[in-house]
Amino acid sequence: MLVPSSFREDNQEKLQQYIKDYSFGVLVIADSDGIDANHLPFHFSTSEKYPLGTLRCHVARVNPVWQRIENGASVLAIFQGPDAYVSPSWYETKAETGRVVPTWNYLAVHAQGKGSIFQDYVWLKEHLQQLTDLHESGRENPWAVDDAPSEFTSRLVKAIVGIEIRIENLTGQVKASQNHPERNRTGVKTGLAGGSASEAAMSAFIS
Repeated sequence: MLVPSSFREDNQEKLQQYIKDYSFGVLVIADSDGIDANHLPFHFSTSEKYPLGTLRCHVARVNPVWQRIENGASVLAIFQGPDAYVSPSWYETKAETGRVVPTWNYLAVHAQGKGSIFQDYVWLKEHLQQLTDLHESGRENPWAVDDAPSEFTSRLVKAIVGIEIRIENLTGQVKASQNHPERNRTGVKTGLAGGSASEAAMSAFIS
């Protein structure tokens, strides 16, 4: 990913938080058989051993992506935050020079690392519990994996394969009109704030 210096985010803690905030990502693999992409929910964690973090996800056993990772395919996980079209009409400099064009603001994080495959029942069950507990937290009556009949969940667990990515490199880009003067940024922030949910979310990144 080409990242202009004005949009590059080097703060690893911020990048890790973006992964947590926008955890439904794209798992991309590449090998001699070509390129493949799968859209998956990820669980992210950090440890002393892997300070950049570890990503866990799962795919259906019938999906050949896990076998390609097991055979050494390169792995990249992509996470995207809010994005929004930026109208030149929001720039104050439009009236002064007219030298303005539309653009797009967005947030993206790329995580590269070593992929490993897990088929162990205990690992898979723990992963599903972590993923479910994360997204059920805050609900009045959170659902848990153990709420379902054990024979039912056991059958489903056997139908999936776990993937773990130990992150070795994090690259992030937050394009939020940083390359414009303050008066233009203010116009964009105001213009986006009254729009869709994604536009309003992007507005919050503009300072």
